[in-house]
This record gives sequence, structure tokens and C-alpha cells, in this order.
Amino acid sequence: MNQRLEPDVSIIDAQLHVDGKLNTRGRLVIKGEVRGTVTAETLIIAREGRVFADVKATHMTIGGHFEGQLAVTQLLVVLSTGNCSGTVTCKKFMVEAGGVLNADVSNLE
Repeated sequence: MNQRLEPDVSIIDAQLHVDGKLNTRGRLVIKGEVRGTVTAETLIIAREGRVFADVKATHMTIGGHFEGQLAVTQLLVVLSTGNCSGTVTCKKFMVEAGGVLNADVSNLE
């Protein structure tokens, strides 16, 4: 029997609002609202998602709204629907046309 391994995925749905501290391995998709601190391997803020937090992640994609302090050890992507403000530290970043990166950005070396 072949067993296919799926990556760990957690979803904070659109009707969910979280205040506090989130720690997860795998992928975290935020469609609702999060305030506090977030630590994740891969963090995805969906178009309808809103995050006001201090975030540490390996990879991050912003399609919604992010405000706070962000430390990404690999790649940060701001999609055309994304808006990122605050303080950003990352190794690499990419902003699609239409995406907003209005932050103090520094490079991880």
C-alpha cells in the first residue's frame, strides 16, 4: 500500500479571530484575523486575511494585510493583493505588481 504524505496544513478560517501566540510546523494559512505572535515554517496570509503580529517564519506569502514585525529566514512574497507594513527582516523578497511593501526592510545575511 502506498501512503502519500501530505504536508501539515493549519487554516484559520475567515470567521475566526485569534488573539495570542501561535506556533506551528508546516504550513499555516490565515483567512481570518490574527493579533499577537506567530511562529511558522510557511505562513500564507490569504487575500481576506489580516495579521497584526510579530512573525517569525521560514517562508511567507502575503495576499492580504500584514502589519507588525516580520523575520523571514528565506523568501518573503507580497502578492498583487498584499499589503505589508512595519519592520521586515528577510533573506530575499519579491513584490508583485500592485502589491504594497511599506516597511523598513533589512537583509538577513
